[in-house]
Formats: sequence, C-alpha cells, structure tokens
Amino acid sequence: MKEIKRVAILGAGAMGAYFATRFFDSGFETCLIARGQRNGKLTRDGLIVNGKKYLIPVVDPDTADSPVDLIIVALKHHHLQEAARGLNKLVGNSTVFLSVMNGLESEEILGSFYGMEKVVYAISLGIDAVRVENQIVFTTPGIHYFGEAKNETHTPRVEQIRLAFEKAGIAYKIPEDMMRWLWWKFMVNVGINQASAVTRMRYAAFQKSPTAQQLMESLMREVIILAQAAGIDLTEEDITNWYPVLNRLSPDGKTSMLQDIEAGQKTEVEVFSGKVIALGKQYGIPTPVNETVFRIIKLLEQGYGVQ
Repeated sequence: MKEIKRVAILGAGAMGAYFATRFFDSGFETCLIARGQRNGKLTRDGLIVNGKKYLIPVVDPDTADSPVDLIIVALKHHHLQEAARGLNKLVGNSTVFLSVMNGLESEEILGSFYGMEKVVYAISLGIDAVRVENQIVFTTPGIHYFGEAKNETHTPRVEQIRLAFEKAGIAYKIPEDMMRWLWWKFMVNVGINQASAVTRMRYAAFQKSPTAQQLMESLMREVIILAQAAGIDLTEEDITNWYPVLNRLSPDGKTSMLQDIEAGQKTEVEVFSGKVIALGKQYGIPTPVNETVFRIIKLLEQGYGVQ
C-alpha cells in the first residue's frame, strides 16, 4: 500500500486552511491549488491560521509537474464545476480525492471528471472556523468522517487516508455506513446554516434559545422525512444527537452561510434548501419550511437584508 506523502488542497477557505496547515505542520509535501489572481494572492499573502502565518506553496494545476497522492476538496458548491476541471496533471493512477464540501453532490461531480474509483466520501463535523480575508480562526477542530459508502472492512485507499490523518493529528472516524453520515450532515447544515443565515444569529442563540432551536429543527425534520423516502435511516433521535456537537462550538462562532450573508457573497442555499425542495418534488413530499427559507435567503443574497 502506497503511503500518502504529497497532499494538495483545492479551496483555501476556512476548512481548506485547516487541512492545509495540519498536513504542512506534520511534514507532508503540501500545496494549495489555485489559478490566476487567486494563485498570486495566496503566494503573496499566505494564510494566517490562529495567528500563525503560513506560506504554503501554491500550484497552478495547468503547469503542475507531477501528480499528488491526496487532493482534499474544500470549495463552496458553486465553485466546484469550474475549479475541478483541468486537474489532470495533479492526478495520477493512485491519486485519491476527499471532498469535505457541504451537500450531497460533490463526490459524484468529482467522479464525473476523474472516476468514482478515485473518490472517497467525507464530512467534517464540529469545526467552528471563521475566515476574514486570509485570516482563519477556530477553537474546535472537529472530527472528520470518511470512507467508502460502506465500511465493514477498510479498503486500501481508506487505510491510506487513515494513516495520513493519524500522522497529521487530524481527529477522524470511519463509520460503517458513510451514506447515513452524509445525510446526517446534510440535515445539520439545512438546519443550522439556514436558520443562522435568516436570523443573523451566532451559535449561542441555537445553544440557548428554544425559539431558534424550533426554527432549526423544523428545517431538519423535512430532511428526515426525505431521507427515509430515500432509504436512509435518519430519525428524530438524530436531531437530539446534534445538540452535544452544537454545544461544543464557540458561542461566538458563525456558520459558513451566515459569514457569506454578512460578506455579501453567494451562499450554498441551492445545495441546502434548494436540494430539499428538489427532493420533495421527486418524492412527492411537501417541504414548506425549506421553501420559505430558500426565498428569504435568495432575497438576502440580493442585498435586501438590514444593513
């Protein structure tokens, strides 16, 4: 089994910066993937993570000279199609992709470019990173789940990643049913990200306020009904199991969607309530809460919120 030595990060936001610095500090040959102005900015300014400046090498995929062993994809969904094209010079016979993106679709999109045999499923849970420009701060690094769709035994590529995470000091779990965990994280994002975006509230509100919790949970329950229709074993207990994770997050922390709204940037609403609405139509299941929140977030994206 080949050891992972060369790691590339596609997406140098809050999540990508966490992985990049963990691997870089642990002695892996680490690089950031970027083109054009983004390449120049990352090369010049680097990343500042928890107050420490990192000048991690930046590679233009169009001029890369050799493949890497692991590519971690940590983009916003609307950037994936464009950014994932043309990575061929970084992709060799043994290269593995690990997507820690939100939503249910990134693995299949990467697989459509490079083959599903190169893609491992993953979610990141409980990291409370906040980014402003090139500065990233987090207090809780979270736990990072990965694996094949089913993991009764570990395939060689899953074992490769496990060993790399061990060396990099990244907390991880390899669940037996990875698809259930993908849906669980989707449920969480549909709830906390969207509820925080429409209320402009930090984690503290959802840790303490029953009203905020009710809004979050009503969004999540529509996902549970859809998951059951899709043959995924989500239940009401999965909402209860979210609270211990939520309560470990910094009360002053903000979801990624709230950060996007405050920065006037496009959100991932299409892969949250947009996906819920589409699945509702597919299965003939009403999704009124997500339909309402979808419209509110689209208005906020257009700049109609309180300034």
